[in-house]
Amino acid sequence: MNFLAHIYLSGDNDDIKFGNFIGDWVKGNKWNRYTKDIRKGILLHREIDSYTDKHSVVRKSVHRLQPAYGKYAGVAVDILYDHFLAKNWKNYCEEDLKSYVIDFHYLVLERLGKIPKKGRRFAFPFMRKKRLICYANLSCFEEVLEKMAIYTSMPDKVNEAMAIVSREYNLFFEDFKEFFPDLQAFSKTFLDKD
Repeated sequence: MNFLAHIYLSGDNDDIKFGNFIGDWVKGNKWNRYTKDIRKGILLHREIDSYTDKHSVVRKSVHRLQPAYGKYAGVAVDILYDHFLAKNWKNYCEEDLKSYVIDFHYLVLERLGKIPKKGRRFAFPFMRKKRLICYANLSCFEEVLEKMAIYTSMPDKVNEAMAIVSREYNLFFEDFKEFFPDLQAFSKTFLDKD
C-alpha cells in the first residue's frame, strides 16, 4: 500500500500515523530512537507492506502489471490501490478527504524534525502537490509513475502501464475491494496488541 492507505490504517493516534508515514525512511533498528507510538507506526508500516506483498488478491493485480513493470509491478499496484482508496474515500471514512489530508499535513509539519533527512526532502513537494488528494484522479497515478521513472530505479513504462490499467481498471478495482477489508482487519489486530 502507499501513503494514503498507510496513514488511514493507523487509526486516530497521530504518533502512529506519523510513524507509519515515515516508515520507508527508517531503516533497520533505527525505529528504536522514537517514542512508543511512533515506533508502533513504523512497525505497522512494515507489517502492512509484508502482508500486502504476500496477499493472493494483490498478487493477481501485480501479475496484471508485470508485462509493464516486471519486479516493480507491486510498487505500481500500491499506488493504484491508493487511487481506489482516495476515489472511494466516502466508503471508508466519515471525514472528507480534503479535511483529513489538511489535518495530516499539519501533523507532519509539527514533527518535521523527526523525519529522516531523505523523507524531509520528499515531504514538502508531496504536501505542496496535495498528493493524497490528487490520488483520486487516475491522471495523478500516471504522474506519480512518471516521477518515479525519473527519480527512482523504476523503469519508464508509464504508457504500457496506463494501457493495462485502462483496459483492466474494473478488475483492479475488484481486487482492491476484496483485499482492503482484509488489510483493515489485519491492521486493527496489530494496533490492538500492546
